[in-house]
Amino acid sequence: MTDTIFALSTPTGRSGIAVIRASGLSSWEGLKNLTGKEFTERTARLATLRDPETKFTIDRAVVLPFRGPESFTGEDVVEYHVHGGRAVIDSLLAVLARQKNHRMAEPGEFTRRAFENGKLDLTAAEAVADLINAETEAQKAQAIAQMEGSLARLYSAWTNGLKKLLAHAEADLEFPDEDLPGGIAAQLLPEIEKISAEISAHLDDNRRGERLRDGIHVAVIGAPNAGKSSLVNALAQRDVAIVSDIPGTTRDIIEVHLDLAGYPVILADTAGLRPEQLSESGHDKIESEGIRRALSRAQSVDIKILLFDGTTTSFDDATLKLADDNSIIAVNKSDSGAKKYKSAFHETILISAQTGAGLDDLLAALTVKIKNIFRPSETPSLTRHRHRASLEEARNALTRAVGAKLPELMAEDLRLAMRAIGRVTGRVDVEDLLDVIFRDFCIGK
Repeated sequence: MTDTIFALSTPTGRSGIAVIRASGLSSWEGLKNLTGKEFTERTARLATLRDPETKFTIDRAVVLPFRGPESFTGEDVVEYHVHGGRAVIDSLLAVLARQKNHRMAEPGEFTRRAFENGKLDLTAAEAVADLINAETEAQKAQAIAQMEGSLARLYSAWTNGLKKLLAHAEADLEFPDEDLPGGIAAQLLPEIEKISAEISAHLDDNRRGERLRDGIHVAVIGAPNAGKSSLVNALAQRDVAIVSDIPGTTRDIIEVHLDLAGYPVILADTAGLRPEQLSESGHDKIESEGIRRALSRAQSVDIKILLFDGTTTSFDDATLKLADDNSIIAVNKSDSGAKKYKSAFHETILISAQTGAGLDDLLAALTVKIKNIFRPSETPSLTRHRHRASLEEARNALTRAVGAKLPELMAEDLRLAMRAIGRVTGRVDVEDLLDVIFRDFCIGK
């Protein structure tokens, strides 16, 4: 934390403007060495940057300095807005590296300093990474909400509630001779159960936050030559899969990423289902592995598009067996007389991957299913397995606290629950329990 760190904050490559940021105690000193001028905080100024040793000009740049703690990291910060040529960027980075106490930043170190200086909690720090990587509107909205404290406020409310409960329990244990209300432990049970129920409801969210971060997995499943690869190419609007009338052309799972109504979708093309073809020898062994992978993917995806060939005279039983509430039934080659399928399936969608007919209806049905996954909730969604694991640990501790036979065990489980939640935000602190104790009880009159 005594070093001044610096790094290129914009993507590498040629651009009109590049931003190089320095953060730390010596950042303003480095700025003066490069410009020979004094600056006013939070005021952008055009300045000539020169190498202090050679006096050669590096660039004419806009400089924006900040004084801590009113900066992203909470430290003194200088932003150099230079021209985005490789030579300019390399020259400035090399000169900064020679400045006193300056060094190149490690990955994520700016955000880590912001956390360590109390500018962000861990959920907000994680949201910064999510916002940088957001590819759809829904991902962006979730990252911004988390960065603005939606999760932190929820978890802080639980932490504060547990802190008060623990303070009361500790007071009952540590000050038995004082004038405290009798039976405190029993009086805490309703509030413990309330917080536990809120955590359970938060966990029971169908993993929508994690799914939004990672993408909704959709697989196109069907018999050979049903037109799965053609459909994937049509939805992706480019050739991502090989199309052939030879059965078994697709052997492995091919994925393509889509933005559908603002939601990230990972669309998978799978091998044609021919269970009778499963074999462990020769050429069949390769196709068999593709079929097994297709069946495995069908069990794990969020949504299945079960695709049938409208030109066939009978239904494909292997595909039909996979139908469930997460399936969309689509009949391809509708231009070849697929309407007979309408009477056989509920909410069948007739399409033609070749002509594009019916694809709007298919996308609309897919959008409805995706939005059902992300139905509005009163509480924000947790977005990482790390959050889920810690909250499950907290809930388990609260369950034990409710059933604890001794007040000492109840207090310990309350402490464990509070620490588990604190690990999510990075704010693990039980030292201020005494403040609550002395505020709520007249101890030591």
